Amino acid sequence: MSPTAVTLDAGLPPVATPWKGTALAVGSLSTAGDGSYQSLISELEKSRQVDRLLLDRLVDGATTLSPSSYSSVHITLAPSDYQTLTPYLSPLLSQILIGLTPLGTLHFLNLSNAIQTLPSELTLVGFQVLSTLPEEGSVIAQKPAHAQTASLSLKGASVPLLKRKKTDPAAKKALWALSSPATPKIDAEALLTSEDKARPVPTCDPVDPAAPRRKKACKNCSCGLAELEEEERKASNVVFLDGWMDGEAKEITQDERDRLIQAAAAAPKATSSCGSCFLGDAFRCAGCPYRGLPAFKPGEKVEIDFGMDDI
Repeated sequence: MSPTAVTLDAGLPPVATPWKGTALAVGSLSTAGDGSYQSLISELEKSRQVDRLLLDRLVDGATTLSPSSYSSVHITLAPSDYQTLTPYLSPLLSQILIGLTPLGTLHFLNLSNAIQTLPSELTLVGFQVLSTLPEEGSVIAQKPAHAQTASLSLKGASVPLLKRKKTDPAAKKALWALSSPATPKIDAEALLTSEDKARPVPTCDPVDPAAPRRKKACKNCSCGLAELEEEERKASNVVFLDGWMDGEAKEITQDERDRLIQAAAAAPKATSSCGSCFLGDAFRCAGCPYRGLPAFKPGEKVEIDFGMDDI
């Protein structure tokens, strides 16, 4: 049974107050100067034994807490102290966790907004956060009661191995076969409809002369592209190279090209009444059928060079 404290007052019967375990009061020079640290100690001493410790002794490592030596730890600091404590918060909480008994409590008093991550830091170290009161500036956390785990000895224990069942080789072969007598075959042709088997008729949209074209007219063209290409061919000009050594390239129409081709084909059988048809355009008359052809000899085959695209 835990000891109790008896309070005596004149004219009143004695009142028994339960005596709690040893507590640790942690303060700083600032709280000792304003009297809040002394007030905390006086309040705790009414119901328990209190040990006193300044924060810098714990942070600097000058003092370490004995394992499971306190049932509660109470920390009261000034806002500037909490701001300075932030980089050392995690090691301090770990040391306090060791010094607390199982189910012991940790009380932070007069908290400021300097340590906004305190609940998460407590959880990471191993505490269970019991209450958080921002309006009062206090947080209460508890050290969990870890039950001892029972040790299990594996010495001498044996587990029988499962025997592998024998399988029928024929059944295993049928399992991996691509075809099985129990599986009906599917006729691929039966899955196709008459529309699927019909040969598609190639169709295309009517040609737009103003739109850019990426293909030539196909065989048996029905969209009008073949007729458009033929009109463009007739309206376009071609390049004709004069056969003389100092000849020049000339641009002529398609009709003139066809006339020159016909004239060149008839040149080997050409006859001239004036004798100037074979000498070149400088000696030919205006109505000469061979005008435009290079000079040639009677009976000689005349070749004309067309289609110089790089000129």
